[in-house]
Amino acid sequence: MERSVLRGLAVFRWLAWTWMALVLLLARRALERPLAAVLLVGVAFAVTVWATRLLRRDPARLCSSHVVGVEVGTALALQVADGVVYRAPHVFTGEQPLGVAWPIAAVLSAGVAFGPGVGAATGVVLGAGRAVSSLAAAAPPPVEVVPSGLEPVWLLSLVTTTVLYALAGGVGGHAMRLIRAGERRITAAERELARAHAREHVARRLHDGVLQTLALVERRSDDPVLTAMAREQDRDLRRLLFGTPVDTPARELVEELRAAGARVEAAHGLRVQVLAPDDLPALTGPVRAALVGAVGEALTNAGRHAAASTVVVYLEPHDGRLFCSVRDDGAGFDPARVVPGVGWSRSITGRIEEVGGDVEVDSAPGRGTEVRLRVPA
Repeated sequence: MERSVLRGLAVFRWLAWTWMALVLLLARRALERPLAAVLLVGVAFAVTVWATRLLRRDPARLCSSHVVGVEVGTALALQVADGVVYRAPHVFTGEQPLGVAWPIAAVLSAGVAFGPGVGAATGVVLGAGRAVSSLAAAAPPPVEVVPSGLEPVWLLSLVTTTVLYALAGGVGGHAMRLIRAGERRITAAERELARAHAREHVARRLHDGVLQTLALVERRSDDPVLTAMAREQDRDLRRLLFGTPVDTPARELVEELRAAGARVEAAHGLRVQVLAPDDLPALTGPVRAALVGAVGEALTNAGRHAAASTVVVYLEPHDGRLFCSVRDDGAGFDPARVVPGVGWSRSITGRIEEVGGDVEVDSAPGRGTEVRLRVPA
């Protein structure tokens, strides 16, 4: 984007120089010192060519101090010479000045390279140079600071030129500052987006492999040490991948399930563990209430009917839903021979299906029972 600005400035520089050369040709009869005028316009041509070549080969140098200094110096020479190369009082007539447009390119270059303050100051310097030259040419020696013969409108003309130059430099520098700030924000956003895509790619691969393996170890292992290590690795890996803490609704869900487990522990003397990763999705109020109620009923069944000593409640986000496993080490049963009671169908299956979820039971005599619940997140 910055190069586009420099390219536009180069086009303006060429158009301004063309206009300056045309003015010199048409106003040649009014020249007092034609050789000096031609020499200055030739220097401006050389600077214009040099800047164009730098734009193609090394555009960054266009914003360097020495390149901008050469351009500003040439513009100042044009401004000072304007009151010298023409017959006095040329500046205060309807005749075109020598370099009114081309110096604006120098003012804009200073603003683009060094900011609005330097751009405005450069405009003031160029305008002052033109004013001093014009006053010196209009007044016979000795030069007076404000000659008594000058009309107020002449002074206004000189001040207006200075103000316009200063505005051009200030506005050009400010616009360039905004453009650079926008470029930095876009670059930062693109880098963050690239990092997010890379992180998502890695997370997807790890979620389908390592995280599911750790989850399986947590759910299936009877070794408390191995389960704790798997849970810790699962938590660290999820924090590394997703970088988000447990949000408040998910934390509330875990706390409610632990409270339900504490009640069952107190009533039936078994041990309840609630395992949850840090990236649980937030549930709506009805879904959360249904899940907590169903898990509470499954825990009660484990303590009351299965004589379980340990129950593990495990939660995991899965395919845009929340998966919850309630696994006990109780007596177990044959699901094909046991008809679920009214309490089961209403308290567990009914609750979950009413909110759009589903229930699955895996059990066998002597192998405990696992109730798998899936609810929309």
